[in-house]
Amino acid sequence: MGVQGLTTFLDNHQKIYRDVQFGRSRLVIDGSNLYHRLYFESGLDQNHGGEYAAYESLIERFITALRTCEVDPYMVLDGGSDHTNKKLETVTKRAEQRIERAHRAAKDGGKEDIRPIMTKWVFRQTLTRLKVPVAQCFGEADREIAALADKWQCPVLSNDSDFYIFNLSAGLLPISYFQWQDVKGNGSKSYIPCKRYYTSSFCIYFEIQPQLLPTFAALAGNDYVKLPKFIWSRFAPDASRPQSRLEGLLCWMKDFEQPEDTLKAAVELMGGKSQNKEKMLQSLSVGMEEYKLPRSSLVEFFVRGVVPPFLDEVMILIQGKMSFIEARLPGDTLDVLLLHRLSLGTPVDHKDLPSANLTSRPLRQVMYGLLLGKETSYKQANFNVCHNVVSTLRPAVSWPQAQLSERLEVLLEALGVKEELLNELPPQLRLLVAVTCYWWNRARPRPDLKLLKSLLLGMNLKDTSRLSPAVPLVSSRGSSESACCHQKPDVGVAHSFSQWQVCMKDSMHLNQLLGLPLPEPDVARFYQGTLVHQLVHMRRTGSRLKRVLKPDQASVQQYRDMLSAIRRLRPRPRQGSEFSESEQAERRALNDHTNLRLFQLDYDEETEARSLARAQEDLRLDDRLLLRTRYKTKERRNRCNKVELSRKEEGRGMDLL
Repeated sequence: MGVQGLTTFLDNHQKIYRDVQFGRSRLVIDGSNLYHRLYFESGLDQNHGGEYAAYESLIERFITALRTCEVDPYMVLDGGSDHTNKKLETVTKRAEQRIERAHRAAKDGGKEDIRPIMTKWVFRQTLTRLKVPVAQCFGEADREIAALADKWQCPVLSNDSDFYIFNLSAGLLPISYFQWQDVKGNGSKSYIPCKRYYTSSFCIYFEIQPQLLPTFAALAGNDYVKLPKFIWSRFAPDASRPQSRLEGLLCWMKDFEQPEDTLKAAVELMGGKSQNKEKMLQSLSVGMEEYKLPRSSLVEFFVRGVVPPFLDEVMILIQGKMSFIEARLPGDTLDVLLLHRLSLGTPVDHKDLPSANLTSRPLRQVMYGLLLGKETSYKQANFNVCHNVVSTLRPAVSWPQAQLSERLEVLLEALGVKEELLNELPPQLRLLVAVTCYWWNRARPRPDLKLLKSLLLGMNLKDTSRLSPAVPLVSSRGSSESACCHQKPDVGVAHSFSQWQVCMKDSMHLNQLLGLPLPEPDVARFYQGTLVHQLVHMRRTGSRLKRVLKPDQASVQQYRDMLSAIRRLRPRPRQGSEFSESEQAERRALNDHTNLRLFQLDYDEETEARSLARAQEDLRLDDRLLLRTRYKTKERRNRCNKVELSRKEEGRGMDLL
């Protein structure tokens, strides 16, 4: 939800907080808020596609700090979008703002808080490996987090302003003041210095009745309440101060005791027309209802593994509720099932370029077909410009009852690769290679060999300290950034690698939906943004990579195997132009607002027939191979003891890089 300006306002009123030494307790964590804050406040690069290994290390250190202080973390994540559409206008506006920020980041190289595409995957995978209890809610998680913390009598860790309104018995620990990188004490006496907030302190400090806090939030404006602009600062002692709007509202509310009286007086004060007053009161009442704590549905899940009830007939389609609530399926799944739309990610990208999301659209078509269980069409709509139909594509398989081999066939057909060729690789590399092959074939403009080799080399390098600058550890209230974080990325390179990451994300979604027919790769290991951008630059400027890189022979061999597999798996391009006339028209139509797409169900038989035919053509396997590998690795065991020859062999490997 979010109360506009409240967090900043309270930063200027430090007396409300209590300094505490936190340890030996349960802690309910707003996971969706945390994974944003950890990345944005760490100084990690935002403009080159993400620094996932460093981010993984940051998460590990965070969990280690909690466990050192005997804190038991329970992570709760947002799931699907609000199915009532009460927040659609707000979500739309924020998405448009992200597009503009992403464009500025690509154009100027500034820090615009655009979250790299795969951060949530790294967060989930790291928590799973560390055995941190995780629950993904069916919708927005705020109320479930508050209800669970209240039931367990433990605090919430979050920076979401809504938790300043919920009446939590053990209070709120704002992430901004949670000094987890500065653990004090030793052994059982270890603790994390932080500040704790209670609603009672707020009400005493500002002299308002506790029952009026939800009323204050609604009048201040949150994601559910849209009111005419009113100058509340006229009631503030000093109307010139930046936060005088909230201060003025609180001063005005001091004379009231009951929410109903306060709402009626506020509506009269705002001067709404008689026909609008009832709507305003209703909107305010709805906004206040969001702060009533429900009965916790997560206690039984965390304690006994009992999944909360939610639309059983829908959840059956995604292989049971457990996969979803354990965050082994993305929240997007519910958006497709319930809302028939999907809001796509916003990588750092120039807005005049075609959307990076176009490249992976056939993969999403398969996902839509699997979830909806029928062949239909989606209307792809920019929020303020054109509409384009996107068909679903239902594979010829009964899902989710299909055998593993059948589900694997669906995945590989969508990616356009043959299983027998992919099986030559180790299991952990198969999805990575299949997706990279898909990207190399479908991305526009077509990536050159330098981009492909830089991407693969970045996946296989172990010691990158001479290329990728280290990111210093920072305090939770500030950031210290490496010099590369504000460098302007090459627009074309960034666009191409954004296409690859989107393909990777959608392929992993599809793989999850199909019950993991291929092992899920370790996200934190396969892409380091500043590194691959530097490798591309070095290749283009003719730098000798072997002078600055010292990869081990096993990494070189794995790099060779992946490159060889991709070149053998890549199908022959279609004859004629790169795009059909319909594809060219579609891309021109999408050129104005390219980083955000909203998919809405819109059945039309004629359009569906054309779209399905094109999708089937796009996804058809081509048995002909583009080319054979030029280089074959030969083992010369009888020469291994000759140092000079070994060096030559290693040099030949680096020339291939």
